[in-house]
Amino acid sequence: MIALPKSMRVFERGWLSSNNVLFIDDERTALVDSGYSSHAPQTLALVRQALGAGRSLDLIVNTHLHSDHCGGNALLQANFACGTLIPSTEAEAVRAWDEHALTFLATGQHCERFGFTGTIAPGAMLRLGALDWSVLGAPGHDPHSLMLYCAEERLLISADALWENGFGVIFPELEGDSGFAEQRAVLDLIRTLDIRAVIPGHGAPFSDVSKALEVASSRIDFLRTDPARNARNALKVLIVFKLMELRSMPVGDLLSLVEEARAMRAAADILSDDRPALVSKYLDELAGSGVLKLDGDVVKIA
Repeated sequence: MIALPKSMRVFERGWLSSNNVLFIDDERTALVDSGYSSHAPQTLALVRQALGAGRSLDLIVNTHLHSDHCGGNALLQANFACGTLIPSTEAEAVRAWDEHALTFLATGQHCERFGFTGTIAPGAMLRLGALDWSVLGAPGHDPHSLMLYCAEERLLISADALWENGFGVIFPELEGDSGFAEQRAVLDLIRTLDIRAVIPGHGAPFSDVSKALEVASSRIDFLRTDPARNARNALKVLIVFKLMELRSMPVGDLLSLVEEARAMRAAADILSDDRPALVSKYLDELAGSGVLKLDGDVVKIA
């Protein structure tokens, strides 16, 4: 069991929502990442229960603006008079609510519109849970992503830059932008930090940081050798994510989504000239592994 400061609580969520980290001290309360939109009522309930009577949520901090990390922002803002900090490089897109730039439409996902009261960037310091947290850049999975590091407690909130068994999809590479090199540099940065435990964006907090870095380094080498591997993983992840959200979906609607959602389409185009055949192949593979079930013209989450 990893010992955390009394001012800090981790809500470990399922894969549709990112983990949430709640900070409570005498001066203010803050939540790092808010999960996916369809789980927003659950996020609100978890926060309310943890805060108890007499306390409100004062601040939301987003490590990055993928829908599974910021989808609860709007509901939390509607229920609490809370400020919201986002990565500085996303400010213009959020202000204009450019869903293409914010990747929601690109991934076939949803996020209710929210506002922000401030921005953060690498080099900034945040006071959360009566502790000082350094803001670190973590491009690779997402070019705007950030991590939070507390030197006093030797804790890293890594978002999707480092999980116990890997890291998030390297989305920039799907559309011809650099991402593998940036992810490697983030892993090298993490290696320089004195860390006793990592709170990842998904999965349980873990303490064997060296092992996690070895796994992640091996995986980035594997992906760089053949970029189609990243595309294959991305397309399968996005298909499963959508089915986890909807529970079931006509195959025809899924094929239309792959055509319309930019990141899904880009991944498919790296892999094949025949998108319908490719998606059919992956559905068969996912069904064979027990992740999905095919029922005629409908695909369901297992």
